[in-house]
Amino acid sequence: MAPRNKDEASVSTFADHEVILPPHKLTKAVAKAGRDDPDLLAMAEKALAELSSEFGTWMRAECERLDNARDVAKTAGMDVKTRDELFRAAHDIKGEASTFGFPLIGPVADSLCRLIEHTPEINRIPMPLVDQHVDAIKAIIREYDSESCEEMARILIARLRGVTDDFLVNANRHRPEYLDGVVAPSLVPDGSAG
Repeated sequence: MAPRNKDEASVSTFADHEVILPPHKLTKAVAKAGRDDPDLLAMAEKALAELSSEFGTWMRAECERLDNARDVAKTAGMDVKTRDELFRAAHDIKGEASTFGFPLIGPVADSLCRLIEHTPEINRIPMPLVDQHVDAIKAIIREYDSESCEEMARILIARLRGVTDDFLVNANRHRPEYLDGVVAPSLVPDGSAG
């Protein structure tokens, strides 16, 4: 068998199947680190450490964006535009929470995203439950350095997740095939350290 040219796809045919190996186009884009090259991971960690003093400010700005999106949805009503902005703000917080040093707000933001995403009719998204999620995120950020924050956050996370699950199960009762994905366990870390 001749050596494979990594720039071209190859097909190996067997009696009952074929194996297709796609070309490796990305190998040209990757440079191998040499012995004298700087430790890229260490450089990235250093850059992240230098930025870390800004993380609290950035997270508070994201929280303000979420709060504003909630206020617009309450004032203007929940429609596609206001729902999408509220979802994006919550989703960004969910994704940034651990990186910015606020892992306890990730599960709350995840619960809010689930509420928005899985409520079958936009106008049935319960604003009181949205308020509870946004207010919980604000409270956790505000109290983050207090001794009781972790316990308070865990209680809020569990209660909000439970109420959200109950609402979504009821709201989606006419779609039983959909419910398995709705009430699946969260993929967002619960904020526990190591």
